[in-house]
Amino acid sequence: KTTDKEQFKITKESLSKVITPRSKVLFMNSPGNPTGMVYTEKELREIVGFAVEKGLHVISDEIYEKILYDGARHFSPAAFSDECYKKVITVNGFSKVYAMTGWRLGYAAGPEEIIKAATNIQDHTTSGANSVAQKAGVEALKGNQDSVTMMVREFDKRRKYIVERLNKIKGISCLLPQGAFYAFPKVSDLYMKKISGQSVTNSFELVNLLLEKAYVAFVPGAPFGSDEYIRISYATSMKNIEKGIDRFEKFLG
Repeated sequence: KTTDKEQFKITKESLSKVITPRSKVLFMNSPGNPTGMVYTEKELREIVGFAVEKGLHVISDEIYEKILYDGARHFSPAAFSDECYKKVITVNGFSKVYAMTGWRLGYAAGPEEIIKAATNIQDHTTSGANSVAQKAGVEALKGNQDSVTMMVREFDKRRKYIVERLNKIKGISCLLPQGAFYAFPKVSDLYMKKISGQSVTNSFELVNLLLEKAYVAFVPGAPFGSDEYIRISYATSMKNIEKGIDRFEKFLG
């Protein structure tokens, strides 16, 4: 488990404390969901190199690879070394960067035997992505990327606004995310206090109360393993963000 104190990042040292002989796979996500944190090349090389050295495969989820801010960069662990190339499975898709959520299209690259096994499983479950979606995905990758640049620029404005507003609310603190489109504020200082006449003790109770009373939808941090936090998406209009934070702030009094 990580917290905002270490920017929600694991390290080689923290990983070494939890790996056992039964460990098989390390899952990495950078830029990350729900935190929006981004690993540096040095951090990734140390973590992935250590995992590979211990015989683990690494699944690298890179679906937010182009949604980056303030000079943050994306690095693909499979490119680090021949050893990493043999042990890393890279997964990606089109729903985030290209807003093609409804197309249900993604892809994976990795060791041949693993990809073949994954293909066999998919053949007997979803069968496969339709050809129209696949052609659309190819055009998204090969086409002009100006729309991505514009989208990230707008996300950046919303990111700065939402974090600034959140940090002005008593009992809430929020790191500035480096990628993706989520804020992950710490709200545990609100627990055990009366909010709208009710006592809140965890993230589920808080988000349910906010939905029922303030008509604002957040995601509890507990399913991510961090009950002290809640996740807020800024993949919506600035108008909606302003309205939502206004309601949140007013509700907390």
